[in-house]
Amino acid sequence: MFKSRLSLTAVIAGASLVSAVAAQAGDISGAGATFPYPIYSDWAKTYKEKTGTGLNYQAIGSGGGIKQIEARTVTFGASDKPLGGDELKANTLVQFPTVMGGIVPVVNVDGIKPGELVLDGATLAKIYEGKITKWNDPAIAKLNEGVKLPDAAIAVVHRSDGSGTTFNFTYYLAAVDQGWKDDIGVSTAVEWPVGLGAKGNQGVAANVDQTKNSIGYVEYAYALQNHMTYTDMINKDGKRVAPKADAFAAAAANADWSSQPGFGVILANQPGEATWPMTAATFILMHSDAKDGAASADALKFFDWAYANGGAAAAKLDYIPMPASVVSQIKAEWTQIKGKDGASVWAMNN
Repeated sequence: MFKSRLSLTAVIAGASLVSAVAAQAGDISGAGATFPYPIYSDWAKTYKEKTGTGLNYQAIGSGGGIKQIEARTVTFGASDKPLGGDELKANTLVQFPTVMGGIVPVVNVDGIKPGELVLDGATLAKIYEGKITKWNDPAIAKLNEGVKLPDAAIAVVHRSDGSGTTFNFTYYLAAVDQGWKDDIGVSTAVEWPVGLGAKGNQGVAANVDQTKNSIGYVEYAYALQNHMTYTDMINKDGKRVAPKADAFAAAAANADWSSQPGFGVILANQPGEATWPMTAATFILMHSDAKDGAASADALKFFDWAYANGGAAAAKLDYIPMPASVVSQIKAEWTQIKGKDGASVWAMNN
């Protein structure tokens, strides 16, 4: 593990990349998903040093990001739940992915080290359904022979806000457990049968960190940065896998990004011996009919810089950068973003 650049306290203290300093006029404005917050923070710091342009990104959850971009209160919204073609068209939105990463179960159980515990999808679903309530339940014990499990109640932690992380988490649970699919379903916010709600990946991480015998789900960078105990998983091929960059990349290897409007591919529960089962992409949303063409151009310049220069920082945080071939397709889509004069804000600057 590496030393955290963003402590959990710092992330909670400010849900924005400008929590420590006041936002300045001319800063790029965005809001939404907490899943990519660690890498957006890293990119923003370096980009500010290189260009003098700052990023005011409010990590308020995917649901909030969608609402804010639809209301045009920010230049871009961010969501881990891809919007469908009809919704994109109805709201004049262009959608594109920035990075991919993994969602991981995190636990706080005395004596359990990162990667020592393993779960499968059905068992994870039953924990979140309230059907498995103790750590030494036979289903967990069967998967973890030789691991000392306490006779203690499981404290379930989930998101309380509209969350793309929750969308991808529940999508996976619905794919592997018929009861979850029938009774709870897939959404950015569901009626949780059990557990304590917390806001953002950072809130879930904090609650798990503070609650003995708890379990939650967060983006992998949050687990790494805060030295949390994550679990391994049994994937679709029945293989035990650890949450690592190569496992996330394996899940994305066969993705056909052009098959969905706005590149809206879901990467959960992909086949392959090496795949991590809860892999996800995170997306940016921008209006094709920009009210402030200059602001939209600045945002696109930031993401262009990130695609070209931010791969190493993404990899250090165990995110997967977008392949160069996909970036080329994304930039072609950027020509749809036009200012009040009807000219492409991207084409004008390139």
